[in-house]
Amino acid sequence: MGPHPAVAAIRLAVRRVLNDILAEHGRTPGRLTPEERSSSPLVLVACSGGADSMALASALAFEAPRAGLRAGGVTVDHGLQPGSGPRAVEVASRLRELGLDPVESVAVTVGRDGGPEAAARDARYAALDAAAERHRAAAVLLGHTRDDQAETVLLGLARGSGIRSLSGMAAVSGADGRYRRPFLQLDRQTARKACMVQSLPVWDDPHNTDPAYTRSRLRHEGLPALEKALGKGVVEALARTAQLSRDDADALDAWAGKAAAGVRDDDGRLECAALHDLPPAVRRRVLRRAAIDAGAPAGSLFARHIEEVDRLITGWRGQGAINLPGRVVARRQGGRLVIRQG
Repeated sequence: MGPHPAVAAIRLAVRRVLNDILAEHGRTPGRLTPEERSSSPLVLVACSGGADSMALASALAFEAPRAGLRAGGVTVDHGLQPGSGPRAVEVASRLRELGLDPVESVAVTVGRDGGPEAAARDARYAALDAAAERHRAAAVLLGHTRDDQAETVLLGLARGSGIRSLSGMAAVSGADGRYRRPFLQLDRQTARKACMVQSLPVWDDPHNTDPAYTRSRLRHEGLPALEKALGKGVVEALARTAQLSRDDADALDAWAGKAAAGVRDDDGRLECAALHDLPPAVRRRVLRRAAIDAGAPAGSLFARHIEEVDRLITGWRGQGAINLPGRVVARRQGGRLVIRQG
């Protein structure tokens, strides 16, 4: 008898990602000899102890040796709840029991920039980046599911930040494709079922049900209300929207990248007339990239900022400079657009 369907589904999703990693390193799937093990690429799993990441850790522990890869784990202690330290130690112990090695628990200090959710995310990814560098990991697996993707799309829609924000989370992201998300086509219940049938203990983060957090309200109030009004299938439709939006956004980004060189003068300044001739979607991408290159933090640069800069091109009435995040200033000077820190 084979594994439970939920377990089979998560293992297959992880196997596909591991095969991609092997191909990138010029390797083929196969068990390692003891001599080969030390030189095999290492794949880490980021694990909070919740159902999604525990299911992912279990699948990685099962599939990695069969693929010929080493597997380890990292859990991040955000220090935001009583008992978070001992809980992180317990999660690390569970990862070791699964056979993962190396395993470590990393404590971080969460700042305040961008709100509590964004600050915690920034601290977590910084810790995961550092762990990946420290262990020279080929990749870090994340347990985001199709449900998480649907929530991300709705949050992007609410912000009104354009098609890129509707594209949700990429299956592969980060420096050199470090982060991999095997579960974006699987729902949250599949991961939870896989943990239950394998008797894997899971921890349910109380922040996930705390209405003080936007994503929690969306998960427990917003999405159920949409499904009640529109019927089942909303989550799947939003996940499809994310993929279609990502394809469109990637194409427009590539177009903007090629167009950027053609709208600059010999001194590298942006020419307003040339910018005006570009399609709006392409022009706004060129302006956004120019603002980021000048020092504006990408995470703080919203659609409204770019719209204001765009009006220096399309609605020029002699208006003054536009202040952007990161102390970046955009102004029009003699038919040129100047974007720099001021």
